[in-house]
Amino acid sequence: MPGASCLMINLGEFQFIDKLLKNAAPLKEDAPAKRCWLGVGDDAAIFDGWVATKDLSVENTHFRLDWSTPEQAVEKHIVSNVSDISSMGAVPKIAFLGLCLNKNWSAETCDRVRAALSEGFAKRGITLIGGDTVSGEEGVFSTTLLGTLAGEKPLVRSAVKSDDNLYVNGTLGKSDAGLWILMNHPEDADKFPSLVEYHLNPRIAECAGAELVRLGAYGACMDLSDGLSSELNHLALASNVSIEIDEKLLPIDPEVVRMSEYYGIDPLKFAMNGGEEYQLLFANSVPEIIFNGENKCLGKVCRIGRAVGSSNGSQVYMLCQDGEKKLVEPRAWSHL
Repeated sequence: MPGASCLMINLGEFQFIDKLLKNAAPLKEDAPAKRCWLGVGDDAAIFDGWVATKDLSVENTHFRLDWSTPEQAVEKHIVSNVSDISSMGAVPKIAFLGLCLNKNWSAETCDRVRAALSEGFAKRGITLIGGDTVSGEEGVFSTTLLGTLAGEKPLVRSAVKSDDNLYVNGTLGKSDAGLWILMNHPEDADKFPSLVEYHLNPRIAECAGAELVRLGAYGACMDLSDGLSSELNHLALASNVSIEIDEKLLPIDPEVVRMSEYYGIDPLKFAMNGGEEYQLLFANSVPEIIFNGENKCLGKVCRIGRAVGSSNGSQVYMLCQDGEKKLVEPRAWSHL
């Protein structure tokens, strides 16, 4: 019958979307309390008070289903968007989802992707209110995420001031170290499970940015999606300052150190240049005491250096453990 196959595809799409939205978080009439605007240049833009970001996850570029489960791939995608909202000192509220299902995925894989997306947004209180679903040669997750500021103003990259301290929350190097194992020694994945798991399915303090605002720590902030060396240079350029970090203060993850010793690699490589970390890098002049102790919303916070005057331009330097002072070049991960 002419058009029958198209009708079946359409009905399948409707059923898929219906299941995706069945347990969606309810839409709340919760408009932004402050109407402000911010253009391009930070982890997210702001229009009329809505903090907005968009991130893509493409199969065989950002995730591989021979490495990760559908659930891990979806969670990593959601985290990559949520971290952008968090780094602005905001809370995610609403999402638009663009979804390309790999036409070669099994029905089970498609259903697991659907369930993971539905649960992943709902458990965070993020409401899915629109999007599009197609099929193609590779799977693609595309989310436009909207949030609202937790305070009066956003955390932005251009807010670093001379003499501000620089901090990171969490530990460094896990994701890149996990990727290195998968690419070079997949047979050893069970020797360093926390690193592999973090690369495939990062767990972060998703409310960290809002908590900084609650603590009164207004200042510069961004997430570590492209690696510490690159993000430090972004901060320096955006704020027209130079930055000095201290190698001995860097909170390199203990498992990264252990793995690096096992393979004879410098752990600093993973800590400085590894992407997809999704922790926060921020600068502040507030008393350091507010970051001490156990704060579940922030996690572990470590001071790594300070901002200085920009008489020599907006540069980033590292005081190495051997006493040498080196220029830190940006080593961003690039998918282009």
